[in-house]
Amino acid sequence: MQIHVYEQVREVTPADFADYLDPASTAVISIDMHRGHLDDSPDCPCPAPRARDVVAPIDAFHRAARALAVPIVHVKSVLRPGGADDLAGIPAAWRRTFPLHVGAIPNADAHAIEGSRWTEWVTEVLPQDLRVENKRRLSAFYPTDLDFLLRNQRITTVVLDGGFTDCCVLNTAFDANNHNYRVIVLRDLVRGTDDHLEAAALSMVSLHLGLVMDSAALLAQWSVGSRAGR
Repeated sequence: MQIHVYEQVREVTPADFADYLDPASTAVISIDMHRGHLDDSPDCPCPAPRARDVVAPIDAFHRAARALAVPIVHVKSVLRPGGADDLAGIPAAWRRTFPLHVGAIPNADAHAIEGSRWTEWVTEVLPQDLRVENKRRLSAFYPTDLDFLLRNQRITTVVLDGGFTDCCVLNTAFDANNHNYRVIVLRDLVRGTDDHLEAAALSMVSLHLGLVMDSAALLAQWSVGSRAGR
């Protein structure tokens, strides 16, 4: 089985990571694949254009995961319209720091406002999927009920896709690890600020937090496990 360790492909024995590869105790966490990041309008309040390339591949992966009875949890940023949990209180740090790199973001104040079109899903969300729609900061675990939801479903491994790799995905991977979940990040189904930061984030995951894999490799292992369990 191939994994990626510090940007290098490594062959490992699946049995050594059997606890990571059991589809029966796994959920996929798809992070922030909503219009506020992915819309191609100039009004997009927090653009992540590199992630548009993974919308269709994420949908395809989720369909394959559903077929193996692996639950999909879609997580997105949603802020109260009055700004009590952001602009009208203590603003999220990225609002001040990220523009130092990318320049002013003209419509940033509209990012993730509850009820706006910017919180609409771009990836496919089916009725049987689970949703966490109150992510206020960078981690899918804070201040949401994701941990409660996963533990109630007896989930011990989380598979992360979505964006940004070096921001919300990385923060979620750290929090998942600190909550004692086994972590897998799908390198072909996440996108970061740029290639450099994406590679750095995935390297950190591979050394400290869990497995970095391609989605096809994970699906192959899940299929083996499903056949073995029949």
